[in-house]
Amino acid sequence: MKLEAKKLIYDLEQATQLIATFAQGKQLSDYKADAFLRSAVERQFEIIGEALNRLRKIEPDLVVRISDYQQIIGFRNILIHGYDIISDSRV
Repeated sequence: MKLEAKKLIYDLEQATQLIATFAQGKQLSDYKADAFLRSAVERQFEIIGEALNRLRKIEPDLVVRISDYQQIIGFRNILIHGYDIISDSRV
């Protein structure tokens, strides 16, 4: 496995852990009321989607082992480019 792929996998793991930490004990109402929390969670989803997108280009056989990777990349694209149409409940 290429060094860059290892870095991307590390980034995926870190971002996933951060989302779990940020969301621990939170309800949707907490998320909606806290702009800082929304920004933090959305940023980590952006990192996950971008890391998967890059991983797809350098290690395509590896990324296909991640279920729904295409939907995750698509979700990242919506967060980045369609931020005004994404609902808090979807995030």
